Order: sequence, then C-alpha cells, then structure tokens
Amino acid sequence: MLGASKSSRKKQQVKPEKEWLSVSFKPENFIPGLVIGFILGLFLDLSKPSKGNAKKGYFLPSKYQQLSPASNNGDQELKLVLVVRQDLKMGSGKIASQCAHAATGLYAELMQSHRNLLRQWELCGQPKIVVTCKNQHEMNKLKDAAENIGLPTFVVADAGRTQVSAGSKTVLAIGPGPKEAIDAVTGKLRLL
Repeated sequence: MLGASKSSRKKQQVKPEKEWLSVSFKPENFIPGLVIGFILGLFLDLSKPSKGNAKKGYFLPSKYQQLSPASNNGDQELKLVLVVRQDLKMGSGKIASQCAHAATGLYAELMQSHRNLLRQWELCGQPKIVVTCKNQHEMNKLKDAAENIGLPTFVVADAGRTQVSAGSKTVLAIGPGPKEAIDAVTGKLRLL
C-alpha cells in the first residue's frame, strides 16, 4: 500500500507541472509574447550607445550643427563623396572597385556606430559623388579637414594584387553628411 500511495503522489506532483506548461505554450500566449519580445529587442538596439568610431572623432553632431543650421528632423540633404587619387593612373575598372571598397567600408563602420545617419542618407536616395585629387598629400589634407568638422571618413588601402603597389591609399570616402559640410571640404574638386 505504501508503494501505491507514493506513485499517486508523484502523479499529483507531475500533473500540475504539465498543466502549467500547457497553459504557457498556447497560441494566444505566443503571439503577444513574440510582439513584446520584438518591441523590447528594437528598444534595446536603439538605446545602445554608439561605440567604435566615436573615439576616432567620426560624426560629431555638434560640429554638424555649427556648419549647417538645417533642422535635425530628417529633411536635411545628405551625400557621400568618393575622392580618387589621379597620380596612381588606375584604370576605370580599378577605380570602380576601389570606390566600391570605400563606400562599403564606410557603410560597415557606420552600421556599428551611426545607423540613424545611414537611414537618413538612404531616405535621401543615397547620393554619391566621385571626384579626383592630385596625390596622397592632397588626400590626407581632405581627410583631416573632413574629420575636423565631424564628417566620417574611410580610406582604402589597396592589397597590391593588380595595378598599384600594396598599401597604396587609393580612395577616400567622406560622409554621408550634410551637403553644405561635404561641399565645404570637397566642393572645389573636379568630378571624375
């Protein structure tokens, strides 16, 4: 008899546990839980502080505001400029691939630190302008000028497998940023 009473107690203990699980995993509980989880995930993602490029001085909003009094409500025109060195005598295919490296490299960096900037730029149609500079010295000056006013930059260093030697700085990406700020740095450069 003792054995029977122990087994009936185990069944009574297991039964409430199974009932709790069956109540928890009903479809009417799943959908609201999924929605709440999505909203919490979105909130946590947007509330993350920026990291990485902020230490390098990229995209300092206060400096943008000094340059351009345009409102921050998303109606500001943004663009990206790709500056190609002419002294390297790269072919058109090489220039195209180096510009692609510059744009995707900058985009990848900003995905980690300034997603809102990228979203605004995408809403503007992702304007990209390709201009030329004479040499490495001029490219360095442009990079410094852009960073001094808070614009993000990215420089492509070539792997050296085809037309230029390894480590050559081929293209400088500046932006995306307010049109006025970008033009202050690159407005006098010749279009490619």
